[in-house]
Amino acid sequence: MSDKPSQFIRKYKRQSKSPWSSDDSTILLYANLVSADGDDIKLSFEEYIYLHRNCVGEVLGVSVSNSILEFYDEFDSQYLMGFEMYALLLMYIEPITEFCSVFATEFEHIFLLDPKSYFTAAESRWLELLENA
Repeated sequence: MSDKPSQFIRKYKRQSKSPWSSDDSTILLYANLVSADGDDIKLSFEEYIYLHRNCVGEVLGVSVSNSILEFYDEFDSQYLMGFEMYALLLMYIEPITEFCSVFATEFEHIFLLDPKSYFTAAESRWLELLENA
């Protein structure tokens, strides 16, 4: 593991600006990949999706970039939870899976599965949650 700070997971050093008072860390599920050459990964953030978690790792919700928010009229806040969160994650399941594969080792250390296996299982569960909502 590199001594460089992770671009994939970040623990807050000060209070987050999100609406969740217990927001402790984020996992970058998606951003624009400029280049990836070994450990040298360059990102841009025209589009992004962050997963927000509390101090024990529970999911609070996701935040999305303004460009994603502007593209979907059905979302009225950049902070999404519940039904809206699952809907957005399903809309972006393929780009999220591809993006997280760039950080496959870190991803597997966090979720205990590689990105493809994790999101294949997650997709089935999230569809079930939406169908039963």
